[in-house]
Amino acid sequence: MLRITRNIVLDDAELQERFVRASGPGGQNVNKVSTAVQLRFNVQASASLPCDVRERLIKLSGRRINAAGELIVTAQRFRTQAQNRADARVKLAELIRAAARTPVPRKTSRPPATARKRRLDAKRQRGKIKRARQKHGLVE
Repeated sequence: MLRITRNIVLDDAELQERFVRASGPGGQNVNKVSTAVQLRFNVQASASLPCDVRERLIKLSGRRINAAGELIVTAQRFRTQAQNRADARVKLAELIRAAARTPVPRKTSRPPATARKRRLDAKRQRGKIKRARQKHGLVE
């Protein structure tokens, strides 16, 4: 069981882990031992997520979600499977927590009267400059 928030708890059956070889420096350890973790979580099929959280999670995850609706979290920061496994779970939990936060609705506001006046004055000034550049009264 992976507890995300008070209301959201993921069952271990919903998570699939795969151990792969990590990239980057590490010498013989990297070449021989599969310590990196790919944690897969099917967002589309999950019954643990409310609909609004699911939609925000799909938006937030971007390229980490594949065509099948699986969210893939990779962890390879540590040299042991256990640490990378825990790290992947923490990353997934943070991502779902971010999706669980409801965005604050934007309050529509009007620009202040002084800003409108300043804008119109600047436009009038610019118009005067352009009118002064024009050639007046040329007869051919």
